Amino acid sequence: MVKFIEALQKTIIIGDGAMGTLLYSQDITGSIEQANLYAAEQVYEAHLEYVKAGANLIQANTYAANRLKLKNYGLESQVTRINEAGVELAKRAAAHSDGTYVAGTIGGIRDGRSSEWTDEEIDDAILEQTKALLASSPDVMLLETYYDLHELIRAIRLIKEQDASIPIVANVSLGDVGVLHGGILLQDALQRLQSEGADVVGLNCRMGPAQTITSIKESDIPTDLLLSAYPNASLPGIRDGRLVYQSNPNYFKSQAVSFRNLGVNLIGGCCGTTPEHIRALKDQLKGKEPIKRQTSNNHYVRSKRLESKDHPVSNQKVPSVIVELDPPKSLSKLDIFVDGAKALTEAGADTITLADNSLATSRVDNVASATLIKQRTSASPLVHIACRDRNLIGMQSHLLGLHALGITDVLAITGDPTKVGDFPGASSVYDLTSFDLISMLKEMNEGFSHSGRSLGVKTNFRVGTAFNPNVSSMEKAVKRLDKKIKLGADFVMTQPVYDVDTLYALKKATAHINVPIYVGIMPLINSRNAEFLHNEVPGITLTKQVRERMQSCGQDVQRGEEEGLQIAKELQQHSLSLFERVYLVTPFLRYHITASLVQDAKAQLSKQQLNTLH
Repeated sequence: MVKFIEALQKTIIIGDGAMGTLLYSQDITGSIEQANLYAAEQVYEAHLEYVKAGANLIQANTYAANRLKLKNYGLESQVTRINEAGVELAKRAAAHSDGTYVAGTIGGIRDGRSSEWTDEEIDDAILEQTKALLASSPDVMLLETYYDLHELIRAIRLIKEQDASIPIVANVSLGDVGVLHGGILLQDALQRLQSEGADVVGLNCRMGPAQTITSIKESDIPTDLLLSAYPNASLPGIRDGRLVYQSNPNYFKSQAVSFRNLGVNLIGGCCGTTPEHIRALKDQLKGKEPIKRQTSNNHYVRSKRLESKDHPVSNQKVPSVIVELDPPKSLSKLDIFVDGAKALTEAGADTITLADNSLATSRVDNVASATLIKQRTSASPLVHIACRDRNLIGMQSHLLGLHALGITDVLAITGDPTKVGDFPGASSVYDLTSFDLISMLKEMNEGFSHSGRSLGVKTNFRVGTAFNPNVSSMEKAVKRLDKKIKLGADFVMTQPVYDVDTLYALKKATAHINVPIYVGIMPLINSRNAEFLHNEVPGITLTKQVRERMQSCGQDVQRGEEEGLQIAKELQQHSLSLFERVYLVTPFLRYHITASLVQDAKAQLSKQQLNTLH
């Protein structure tokens, strides 16, 4: 039989379609790869269907047959058996047709998000699977559905170390048209894979034929690369809780010519494709030679940054006062909220910051509230963005909306889990961590979405990060903060502090940090409020002395407010002398309390500036 690469240069090779789609339709459940052992005849018959449909390259049913994925089913000790059986079943089916090649298939382990496994664990798993596959002598090694380019590069290297001569097909999966996760352009990724030793490079999964074609068409892929494409049958839909794909082999057939015209040498199908889709490709491309690929005139243009606006929170030369005014829980209090924003601005607050359903308690949307502030006051809003309530799609959309509204000062936070709030049955999403969100915002400032797709313009977000100094180990907490600043955080806002010693410890621990730090000061209003914060609110700790001072006020409402304000003023005085900035939290829309603190803060800051001049 002609060697695989030689055959690929002379004629378009047709790959097979989705094994999972076919086997799931036959009531194979659990680990599809385990079926190589307990349902071997069904796996063999599935391969044979693809061979009869015209596939010249069929993949062993080994996509997820690595110990990390098999461990989910208690099968991690079966790696060698499952992989060897997979290759043998594919070979048995391929023997029914001259010129049909067998690929040992290894799938990507990371799915485009943060992984629970280290690089070393993934490398060990891939190496074990590689050895098992090579022991059965496949014609080709096919690596597919890799969202992480570096994981794919390491897999190629591991295979080359074991067998330098076996052909390798390496397919990436895109985050958006023409772009991998992390903003890597398709053409750059494919060239890198070739330089690492892949013989055929391309893309699979994630997209249907049209978007796959567009990705190739809009990319300047070098003409000397042998190119593969394994699109899904369509974009996925949901039916009865399961992913389903439009099954239209005739449409798949109609797109085959476009793949050939773009210089694709190897074409098969991924999720949702069946033997009928492969038969359609074969009917259209049988015996056709590959067409020499032309370079594209389309280029991703890195857009110019929008003109920078004045952002009080990021101005390190002018001390600032940030005041938090939470959106109300009730629509009837919106007027009070807006009045509060006006009063705080008139008192001298540089920025009004709005929490994002803090303590997982539903409030009027903070973006809508910020828009009201912009419309009715001269205040500059800073909105908190919690990772809890939005999936990755919703978060991207939310950030684009903020930019469109001109709200560009933000605080990236994880968000309290839903179980602590007023909707305990709600789900916490957490597609992103606060670290991921900071990175996402900074990518948008470079003009790219989280998937790497161009936004057309660059956003201008100033990104804050939260910090809790009320911890047992300030050193460990600051190391975590350092990572956020390295990712691009422009300023820091802390949880409320009620201990002067903590302020001085914070100053010492953050002496090396060169971004503004706004220390949280939240006035107490009575003893009950103090005890609740101390005992029930994560990240807030009150000293014994502060709690006793509030307890001494008894049930006297006015005295409670006055004592709480006095404690806040004392803390604010120390905070401003150390950091020259403060972040005031308004309790229960009682903005007259924080307005008083703002006035005191501005007076103290003016004195400090005068003293500096003299």
